[in-house]
Amino acid sequence: MLRVQPEPGTPQRGRRGPGALTPPAWKMAAPGPRGEERERSQDVFLAFHRNLDFVRKFMKPLLIGELAPEEPSQDHSKNSQITEDFRALRKTAEDMNLFKSSHLFFLLYLAHIIVMESIAWFTIFYFGNGWIPTVITAFVLATSQAQAGWLQHDYGHLSVYKKSTWNHIAHKFMIGHLKGASANWWNHRHFQHHAKPNIFHKDPDVNMLHVFVLGKWQPIEYGKKKLKYLPYNHQHEYFFLIGPPLLIPLYFQYQIITSMIVHRDWVDLAWAISYYARFFITYIPFYGVLGAIIFLNFIRFLESHWFVWVTQMNHIVMEIDQEPYRDWFSSQLVATCNVEQSFFNDWFSGHLNFQIEHHLFPTMPRHNLHKVAPLVRSLCAKHGIEYQQKPLLRALQDIIRSLRQSGQLWLDAYLHK
Repeated sequence: MLRVQPEPGTPQRGRRGPGALTPPAWKMAAPGPRGEERERSQDVFLAFHRNLDFVRKFMKPLLIGELAPEEPSQDHSKNSQITEDFRALRKTAEDMNLFKSSHLFFLLYLAHIIVMESIAWFTIFYFGNGWIPTVITAFVLATSQAQAGWLQHDYGHLSVYKKSTWNHIAHKFMIGHLKGASANWWNHRHFQHHAKPNIFHKDPDVNMLHVFVLGKWQPIEYGKKKLKYLPYNHQHEYFFLIGPPLLIPLYFQYQIITSMIVHRDWVDLAWAISYYARFFITYIPFYGVLGAIIFLNFIRFLESHWFVWVTQMNHIVMEIDQEPYRDWFSSQLVATCNVEQSFFNDWFSGHLNFQIEHHLFPTMPRHNLHKVAPLVRSLCAKHGIEYQQKPLLRALQDIIRSLRQSGQLWLDAYLHK
């Protein structure tokens, strides 16, 4: 049952019960139990939108209700003091101009990708298409593709320009022309992940299609139900065969192409075609049609390893479960961890070594994440929340360790429960 209240000046349309319609989600929520649902939505809303004035005109017609006092709230694990402190932290970050990006940083980042693309072509042009130049060129292009992936991520999160429109246009160019992928596909998938990280049936990144069992809850449930699509007690071993090698060349490519055609994303498709046209025009003269196709898939094979290890070191090792209905701050902390900062780690991971801060502030430019990190650590210490940060090598090893542990949980439940 909903009990709702009218926004000042809003006609009371569709009134039910003793209340009417409430303010949209972007309004500040009143404290107390009846404002809990609006409070939770407010934190999520602010995390994803840079220009609130722009979205207000779209949000105003979407009026929401609030729970009546006698109705139980799903946010039973919510700590109102954490929520209040986090909003104060966000205000501090805004006052420190940490949401303001350096255009020079992103321009230089794009330039170093273009330089790598040029070096790759020059290597084949000057040294020929023998095995050694080909392998060297493939590694250079895989590196440029990985870095282009981190760069499109910045534009996709609206963290470069103040105007969302400019970010969207640049994002389509980066992910489409530089990588041959779809901006709409990426947005649909990635923002589900950010809204509900590591939550089964809500985060697509933990939807492993029965190939892996993750966390503690899923392997035990599969074991109890005697589900054995694969020998999960060996998943830490077959991960090397079907995880990093196949995600981008096979699974993602199928999803991207299918998504653009099914949803008629013709603009994204045109950008993707421009990538393939550029690649094949460049390399067919050296390798022929079939050779260029094999060369492209070898590059994606290499890039896929890079992508999988970097993206999984921050999440797959953390809590993966059903919806616990925590506050925004706590829900991000239990699902993410950091990797120690260094120039190499920052570059290698596209600053996703600051995964905690990135999840708390998705629109914050990556070059400022290290500045807000001490404030986040202090808030965690105040409330007794674990802030995990690891060396890079240990973070990578933890991926295999977590898969092994989940596999053993499945085997134990499968045999004994």
